[in-house]
Amino acid sequence: MKNSAKHIIFYGRVQGVGFRFTSSRIANRYQLTGFVRNLPDGSVEILIQGQEEDIKNCIRDIKKSFNGYITDTDMQQTEQNSQYTSFNITF
Repeated sequence: MKNSAKHIIFYGRVQGVGFRFTSSRIANRYQLTGFVRNLPDGSVEILIQGQEEDIKNCIRDIKKSFNGYITDTDMQQTEQNSQYTSFNITF
């Protein structure tokens, strides 16, 4: 199993709809690490790390949970950061 890290920005009506809480719950279900936070422009940023397959499934579940709210997604491969040992909502 290959470890990976992704940096994702979700655009649309993604603030004020439980996006951070739900994303955190889904990421923790897959035992991923990183964070989710609101950005000043109304988008939501996620750094997610763990097994590639788990990341893929987590992103799929988030998109399914917020179908109709997410209008665009910007996803980049990134370096893993060992400072994250769990997945948290940050501000």
